[in-house]
Amino acid sequence: MMGGDSTVHYSRLTCSGPGALPGSQVTVMLADMGMTSMMGGTAPLAARMMLRAAPATIPAGQVSLVADNMGWRTHELVILPLSVGASAGQRRPGPDGKVDETGSLGEASTPCGAGAGDGITAGSVGWTTVTLAPGRYELVCNLPNHYADGMRQELVVTG
Repeated sequence: MMGGDSTVHYSRLTCSGPGALPGSQVTVMLADMGMTSMMGGTAPLAARMMLRAAPATIPAGQVSLVADNMGWRTHELVILPLSVGASAGQRRPGPDGKVDETGSLGEASTPCGAGAGDGITAGSVGWTTVTLAPGRYELVCNLPNHYADGMRQELVVTG
């Protein structure tokens, strides 16, 4: 696992990615910190959650992102471009607790499958393959309050 934290209670993965995927591969761990299987519903603001991608710098071209939901809540992975001068974590969630997905380049939100769906359930893996130009991107979980609760990370794509 990427980094340890004694306050994180991981769920066991019940499925895995499809094995060989095209291009560079980024593994993204999604987790709820300090939560257990007894918690459900919409995440409150200030809940401790995390999204960690490794590696965080990759070459341009085809990129396969594999999202392991090690948490207890449903999560997703959305790839958003970062504008010049912007940093991960600066987007402003709306009243629904979500950030604007305009310009999204792809999404992994199907449990044990590829592409967009209703969310990666606890213990499941979702993936997507996209083509990324050199630049900076923000990987986010855009379920209500998850972005504000820390589920975001910058991904750097080099030329």
